[in-house]
Amino acid sequence: MRNARVVMLAVAVTACAKGADTTGDSANGHPAAVQTVSGATIAAPRAGPAGEWSLPAGDYSNSRYSELDQITAANVKGLHAAWTFSTGVLRGHEGSPLVVGNTMYIVTPYPNVSYALDLATEGQPLKWKVRPENAQQAVGLACCDVVNRGASFDNGKIFYNLLDGHTVAIDAASGKLLWQTKMGDLSRGETMTMAPLAVKGKVIVGSSGGEMGVRGWVAAIDQATGKEVWRAYNVGPDADIKVGPRFKQFYKPADAGANAAQHSWPGDSWKQGGATVWGWISYDPVLNLVYHGTSNPGPWNGNQRPGDNQWSAAIIARDADTGEMVWAFQPTPHDIWDYDGVNENILVDLPMGGTTRKALVHFDRNGFAYTMDRATGEVLVAKPFVPMNWASEVSLKTGRPTMNPDKMPASGKKITFICPSLEGGKNQQPAAFSPATGLFYVPTNNLCMDFEAREVTYIAGTPYIGGNAPEVAGPGGYKGEFIAWDATTGRKMWGIKEPFPVWGGGLATKGDVVFYGTLDGWFKAANARTGEVLWKFKVGSGVVGNPISYLGPDGKQYIAIYAGIGGDMGLLIAGDVAANLPFDVRERGSTLPDLARWTSWGGMLFVFSLN
Repeated sequence: MRNARVVMLAVAVTACAKGADTTGDSANGHPAAVQTVSGATIAAPRAGPAGEWSLPAGDYSNSRYSELDQITAANVKGLHAAWTFSTGVLRGHEGSPLVVGNTMYIVTPYPNVSYALDLATEGQPLKWKVRPENAQQAVGLACCDVVNRGASFDNGKIFYNLLDGHTVAIDAASGKLLWQTKMGDLSRGETMTMAPLAVKGKVIVGSSGGEMGVRGWVAAIDQATGKEVWRAYNVGPDADIKVGPRFKQFYKPADAGANAAQHSWPGDSWKQGGATVWGWISYDPVLNLVYHGTSNPGPWNGNQRPGDNQWSAAIIARDADTGEMVWAFQPTPHDIWDYDGVNENILVDLPMGGTTRKALVHFDRNGFAYTMDRATGEVLVAKPFVPMNWASEVSLKTGRPTMNPDKMPASGKKITFICPSLEGGKNQQPAAFSPATGLFYVPTNNLCMDFEAREVTYIAGTPYIGGNAPEVAGPGGYKGEFIAWDATTGRKMWGIKEPFPVWGGGLATKGDVVFYGTLDGWFKAANARTGEVLWKFKVGSGVVGNPISYLGPDGKQYIAIYAGIGGDMGLLIAGDVAANLPFDVRERGSTLPDLARWTSWGGMLFVFSLN
């Protein structure tokens, strides 16, 4: 949940990484191609056909890259809407469809209806539709809209999470519900919005509810039986978080030893410590490690929980078979800004320093882009990718940020114009990577905030926040930007400025075209090497989902995207985008007061192709 936001006066702050900019569609002329990174590769490219999309990000590496190249920078202007499908549901359409064989699979926001569409038949008729039992109570407990970030396919089954804390498996051919396993506890405020990842006969899932004072976890479920294989909490004693002899921190903490993570919290406050796993999961089959981030600690008021608060706002590597923690790293120790660490970890092999590094690239909510060694957790590069002022740098010797004391919230003290805001330099919207250019394509936010911490008492199943954080546009006045990033140097190569935060994900293709959507309802294609916007289409409702590319039964390349505004940015703090939404305890519309001029609620799949 987000507390009241009010408009405030912007003042200048330190800007971030340098690079060539284009300004949306108004850029003059044709920007020149930027230097690319040769020799960069996806660590775990998709195992199946290039024309399918069976995992949330297309592959285990979270690359969101398509090897299809019929659509190019030269012909993308010929894209047109080939067909559409109404999901029958409003609210935030995050995530993306899956395509396996000649079937497309869709999962909606709550009530989490799933559809199978026949791509081989004109009109794309339904093969099946499934609506699992899903408790209505979950709607009132979900922090940031009733979103669902997608499904995974494996071994003939579709796996996805229900908002009320269950994970389901559906037979992909018949639509039969095979199992429905309870993983979260609604009475404590646990919900589930993340996209599971199917790995080695298991389904890896995680919880939501960091703003409700829950204790975050990640777990594995047996694909065949629906039984839980292992569960690891992210805060608390070593046994609970699965710290054992394999655990090695690259950066040695001051308080090492048994149960060190537990002792980084005062008393038993770790029991309400947040650190949920509502973001994306990646997997390295060679190292047999799954990588996930964790959310903010609870409450936001850091005075109530002195210490580093491990492992909240962290990146964690775990053994895929056992859940054992192998390494962990906190981009934001003792997070007092709601910066989380749940953003995707993209696994790539990068040429750096005369050798090829097994890297993990992470664009954190705190505004720093991290290039790390994915085997050890060593930080190789850490540079700002958005305007920011809460910290000046990250030390490669300690891994810790050098914080600006003037931007550190405390109880009874209002701190003004902290950049980025609690929405982060990037939030749920995932980046994409292209081995053709060696660059990362990142949807970003440019927002700053005032922050005033306050005391709060924990009551199970209710908001446990302890802060107020109104937001405003960051330096330059624009509120979002889609950028290209060189992770070997920490440098922005180009950027397309947008009037609103870019809350939808990116897609990179072998045809040197990148795709992204905007909150005001545009779906755009840009040249991957120059950042020139080549094509756009007004899809109506704002885009908060992630595009995919697939090969149809007719042999043509298609691009698919959800239109359906919502999520934290598109629902809680936007203007009146929903005609029938009652006001709640938050003051809505202060951050994006004019968004409703351009868009409103919707629930539609758009599919594009060339003529």
